[in-house]
Amino acid sequence: MSFPVFVRLGPFALHPHWVFETLAYALGFYCYRRLRHSGGDVVDARIRWWVIGAAAVGGLVGSRLLYLIEDPIELASRWADPTFLLGGKTIVGGLIGGLVAVEWIKRRLGVDVATGDLLVLPLAVGMAIGRVGCFLSGLADRTYGLSTRLPWGVDFGDGVMRHPTQLYEIVVLAGLAALLVAFADRLPVVGDRFKLFMLGYMTFRLAVDFIKPGVRLGGLTVIQWACLALIAYYAPHVPRVFAEVRRG
Repeated sequence: MSFPVFVRLGPFALHPHWVFETLAYALGFYCYRRLRHSGGDVVDARIRWWVIGAAAVGGLVGSRLLYLIEDPIELASRWADPTFLLGGKTIVGGLIGGLVAVEWIKRRLGVDVATGDLLVLPLAVGMAIGRVGCFLSGLADRTYGLSTRLPWGVDFGDGVMRHPTQLYEIVVLAGLAALLVAFADRLPVVGDRFKLFMLGYMTFRLAVDFIKPGVRLGGLTVIQWACLALIAYYAPHVPRVFAEVRRG
């Protein structure tokens, strides 16, 4: 396989990142609409659109910001390069930025009910599809892993067999979504599914980023430090949530 793997559409050769990112947003939003119409929404229409808007803006800002500070040396050398400033993003930053923005707008609107449960499946679907594009984009996407001798290592174009960490993430997202759906009836408290999703994903990213290249500060990358902060934020809820699962 030669990377990047372009998507052929008639006479056009489309970059996989663009194709699958577009598909991720489209199918994620479709999944959200289906769940909302099936009775999963907990807020009225006006508040819902404020929350969605805040999530979109916060996610965009957070994904760009964390990407920029991921490598302080590169940031210092390319801070005036618009292609660098506008060209990259990270899922972890998007999730954290969206979370902060949503919590801020909810506080401004006086909303005290958790609104994240409805987003769990759309997020898992969108993120998994997006990672297909990351995988097919090869080295340029910078989401590959370190070298490995494991039989499923992939040569992304530089002659080095690497961990296909994008595929690991797809598998974990599918498993996490399946578990949360299976145990949905045992999670009666609104918001617990989203908390477990965030804990599960951030724990995975904290672990998998040890086999990905990156600039490390105190033994961890900036993304790993961000994951650790969010894990600490949600960790106090874990004993209660697991007690509810056992009782269910």
